[in-house]
Amino acid sequence: MPIYEFECDKCGRLTSVLTMRVGERADAKCRHCGSAAMRRVLSRFAMPKSEEARLDALADPSRLGDLDENDPKSIARMMRKMGREMGEEFAGDDFNEAIDEMEATGDFDGDGSDDSDSDDL
Repeated sequence: MPIYEFECDKCGRLTSVLTMRVGERADAKCRHCGSAAMRRVLSRFAMPKSEEARLDALADPSRLGDLDENDPKSIARMMRKMGREMGEEFAGDDFNEAIDEMEATGDFDGDGSDDSDSDDL
């Protein structure tokens, strides 16, 4: 039973479609925005990594060279990298939406306010 991945032309997000047979036509519909304008993409393949190997990769100081802890967009980029490294169980839809908002607004709280003296992190 193959799983095919499609990218939405409208929102750019990926949707996976399970089919019962190889060669079966997969009618994809975006699970994020509902659009039927989808194109099939090459799927990533997974090489299993232990949790320890994932955490070691994230702790590597060379990966933090471009991090500016005072810049929310820089923090968002680092969090997105962490999400990709930790996999689907970590980086779900809510996580991605929060990171998208942080990148778009440059706001840690998501409320648009500039609470520079806030100690919420």
